[in-house]
Amino acid sequence: MNDLEKIASGRWCHAITPESGRALLRTEELLFGFNSLAPSRREEREAILRALLAHLGTGCVIHSPFRCDFGDRISIGDRFVGNFGLTILDEAAVTIGDRVFIGPAVGLYTVAHALLPDQRAEGVMRARPIVIGNDVWIGGHSVLLPGVRIGDGAVIGAGSVVTHDIPPRTLAFGNPCRPQRPITEVDRIPAEEIL
Repeated sequence: MNDLEKIASGRWCHAITPESGRALLRTEELLFGFNSLAPSRREEREAILRALLAHLGTGCVIHSPFRCDFGDRISIGDRFVGNFGLTILDEAAVTIGDRVFIGPAVGLYTVAHALLPDQRAEGVMRARPIVIGNDVWIGGHSVLLPGVRIGDGAVIGAGSVVTHDIPPRTLAFGNPCRPQRPITEVDRIPAEEIL
């Protein structure tokens, strides 16, 4: 098992290694190019994302600035929208479904560091995957912590800190984020109210 596989294993490990350093630098260089390009240069921006990410579906938009640690652990489905300031710390896999909207300044964090200062200084950490289902909306300034799963059709209210799984078709918000109620047909906006 190489150093990058150890980091993604979910077990406590020493993550500060030359191999992880090289991978982080590669990602930082690619993101510098992506974030420096004008939004009108869509083809070039998409090419960088496709070189960086494990998978990028069709019809996706990621606004600058965008930041991640490795990139090759991020899989994004079709018609994804990532608003300004999206940060994904992808020491473990991050899987995002189709038609997911993520608001501005959202953080997806798969990594947890040791609590004791000496171990933290040595780079002791572990990572657990994040899974976001299809048709999810995550409100601005929300944070998803290691190991959480967001069910299909769920909505996470702005400013939430998601520490546990959220069921499908559920409105959830708060710090910590808690399910508030199911999302049902009662929530449908009448056609005559839509311009």
